Formats: sequence, C-alpha cells, structure tokens
Amino acid sequence: MIDKTSPLPIYYQLVEWIKGLIEQGVLQPGDSLPSEREYAERFSISRMTVRQAITELVNSGYLYRQKGVGTFVAEKKIEQQLMGLTSFTEDMKARGMEPSSKLVGFEIVPAPTYISEQLTIQEHAPVYEIKRIRLADGIPMALEKTYISANLVKGLTEEIVQNSLYHHIENQLSIKIDEATQVLESSVATQQEAEYLNIQKGAPILLIQRNTSLKDGTPLEIVKSSYRGDRYKFTITLKR
Repeated sequence: MIDKTSPLPIYYQLVEWIKGLIEQGVLQPGDSLPSEREYAERFSISRMTVRQAITELVNSGYLYRQKGVGTFVAEKKIEQQLMGLTSFTEDMKARGMEPSSKLVGFEIVPAPTYISEQLTIQEHAPVYEIKRIRLADGIPMALEKTYISANLVKGLTEEIVQNSLYHHIENQLSIKIDEATQVLESSVATQQEAEYLNIQKGAPILLIQRNTSLKDGTPLEIVKSSYRGDRYKFTITLKR
C-alpha cells in the first residue's frame, strides 16, 4: 500500500490508496476516516505527510472535514458535460436523479440597468425575478436567480416555475430556445448562499451566469447560479 522505495511521494501514494477505497466502494459517503495519528502509526509515516494527503483529498472533493468531529467521505460529485443546452431538470433526470425546486422568491420587478441591457429591453421594463433552490434527490445543489422579460414570456406563475421553465416555454408557449453563453467563476459561499445550500459560509462554490437566446436571436433569460463546489463539477470536451 505504501512503498517507501518508490519514487512516488508517500503522501501521493496515500492519496491514491484512499481514493481507491472510495472508488471501489469500500469507503462509502458519510463514512468516518481514521485519525491522522492512526494512519501515521499504521504506515510508519509522519502525521504531516498524512495531513498533506488528507488536505489534497478534501480540496479535490473526495473528503470533507467537520471541525471538532472528524474527516468523512464526501458524496460523489455530479458531473455535467458542457456540450449541450439543457435545463437542470433534464440534467438530473438523465442521471436517474429526482429533480425538484424550492421557490424562495417570485415577483415582477422593474429591470435594473444591467439586466435590461443584457435582455435588450427598455430600462425598468417589467421582468420576472425568480429565485429557486434546485435540488436533486432532495439535496440542495444550486441557488438560482433568473430574469425573464414579462413582455416576452407571459403568464408565469409560482406553480409553473416550481418545475422546468424550459419545458413550459418550449412545450406550452411554443417558444424555441436556441443557444446560451455561460461564464463560470470560482467563489466562496456568502451567509445567505450557505443557509440555502446547507453548507458552511466560505465553502467553495461555482458561480455561473447563463444568457439564453431564442432562434431569432432575442434574449430569453439571464440566470445567475451558485452551485455547491462539493457536489458539482463541469467537464468540457475540446477537439482540435
């Protein structure tokens, strides 16, 4: 398990060994890991080396720490391929997970300048401001704020936005969604984001802004999302 004659660093060997136990299912999400002292004694290595390995596994999302309690195996991250324009609901269903939404804000407001410019509508024109927690199998995955022109998409209600907006817009309103531009940034959770997503303030999150447009180029929506860094990762395939 740990070969001290190997050119591979000892901490790296420990990382790979623990990762192997997780990937093989020997260690399950929520399982508690032995202490640094126990690993150090078992492999006759320093606690600093063990700490380095554990920290790398925490940073890469395999483990998480609870202050004063211990270190535990994290839930497996949901991987999303950034190749097609799909909704959160469609993504989760494709993974065999049950999507749901918790509505925490729904109102028609005058469009702020930065929103009206991106939606190419008059400043202060009415827009829906929709704030939802997106869940998969009942677990909060993202906090999402959406802006849509109330003159373009009419008749939205709290009941409608509890489910897939894309499904309603395309199937009930016969409006064809064409493409979107997404910008991803890393950040840390604010107090409000932490409360909604059931994570610690300062925990890593992914900030994503999606600007979606219709077939004729008309801007449809602006979506600002905060995804849990411990449960979500995005993969991009690049071809030369």
